[in-house]
Amino acid sequence: MTFIAKLSGMLWGGPLLAAFLLVGGYYSIRTGFFQIFHLPLWWRTTVGSLVQKRERTGEGITQLQALSTALAGIIGTGSVAGVAAAIFYGGPGAVFWMWMSALLGAMTGFAEKTLAVRHREKGPDGQWRGGPMQYIKKGLNLPALARFVAVLGVAETLLGSNLAQANSIATALAGTAGANRRAVGIVLAALVSVILVGGIRRIGGLCEFLVPLMAVLYIGGGLAVIIVHYRQIPAALEQILRYAFAPRAVVGGYSMGTALRYGVARGVFTNEAGLGMASMAHACAEVKEPGEQGMWGIFEVFFATIVICSVTSFVILTSGLYVPEEAMSMIRGGNVPASMLGAPLVAGCFAAVMGRAGEWLVTVSLILFAFTSLIGAGYCGRRCVEELCTSRWLMVLYHLILPACIIMGAVADLTTVWELVDLLNAMLAIPNLAALLLLSPEALWCLRRFLAVQREIGPGKERS
Repeated sequence: MTFIAKLSGMLWGGPLLAAFLLVGGYYSIRTGFFQIFHLPLWWRTTVGSLVQKRERTGEGITQLQALSTALAGIIGTGSVAGVAAAIFYGGPGAVFWMWMSALLGAMTGFAEKTLAVRHREKGPDGQWRGGPMQYIKKGLNLPALARFVAVLGVAETLLGSNLAQANSIATALAGTAGANRRAVGIVLAALVSVILVGGIRRIGGLCEFLVPLMAVLYIGGGLAVIIVHYRQIPAALEQILRYAFAPRAVVGGYSMGTALRYGVARGVFTNEAGLGMASMAHACAEVKEPGEQGMWGIFEVFFATIVICSVTSFVILTSGLYVPEEAMSMIRGGNVPASMLGAPLVAGCFAAVMGRAGEWLVTVSLILFAFTSLIGAGYCGRRCVEELCTSRWLMVLYHLILPACIIMGAVADLTTVWELVDLLNAMLAIPNLAALLLLSPEALWCLRRFLAVQREIGPGKERS
């Protein structure tokens, strides 16, 4: 797999990282950094709207279900194992670049969700469907490119997301409960297959229940660990800033380039802003104004990276189990113990405060994270298959390959899995980022229209 590592490193080595930051920066500048200066508006439109009762048309799912399904696909083990890997290999400075990618990526997420609703279409079942394939096909009039993106989407959900999520949950259960990794993969594959057969309504309903549950469980436990080590918070912040910019010789081998590479790559994986996959769930929401669904795109990035990933980061950096100089020595010596990689590192940090209960809290959180992420990825994969061909047999083939990939991911090598995830994400990002730039006039027009509607009918209300 050396070739995959080299190719992934080349794609993420400079131009693509710059493209993510530039697209997010472009939308941020054009909107006057809307994600910062209009925080009350997008917060009120998203979180504030949850207490409002809306009429249902039956043509889609609720906005909360759409958000939960999208979050299910992105708040996977990348928020735990991925962040741990980014800090170990990229240094504490990787956290800073994760934050920066989220700050700018919030407007990238806005654009994706807005365009997904603007260019969505009705499926044979009468339900809304959309995503990058639709806004590339209809917005840019490039059906061939849309099909290519669909092919990449199928590959990403089978060989990227599924492998990473199944691998992390199997590793966690093997370490905590001594479970057989292959058996874990088989159980996961069976459960995911059954749920996906129920379609977007069953998926949305399940995610609406599980996503808030797993978020409260993990955030609550993480905050408890951080509070115990609260005296180390200033030192952790100092490490994050110093390692984000300091020359290699000053910080024991880590470099700014390494921090940038791992931070942005993992930030993208934890919120998917720029990949377009999460927009498929948002396109199913019952909403009239595309710009309104774009507000949920901003909240999604904020919650997935700024909240969830920050909890993981501070748990690791305040616990004392991770020491940058020792980690770099392990990397250089090629002798990195499993306890310092991914989920085991996070579980060890929790266990240092909570004992065995801490390990189980991380394990249960990972089970929920990975399970919901597998469901979300499976839905995106189905949508990509539908875009490629209406053949019933092709869908049956996908449902046979999907569980096989989950089982394979459960027993695969963790390092190889993350290298493959990075490569597939990079290939998906290139056409999607280009489309977001070319369609920026539409997305910005939708934002102006949404703001005009808000001024006309009042904040937090929907035009009848």
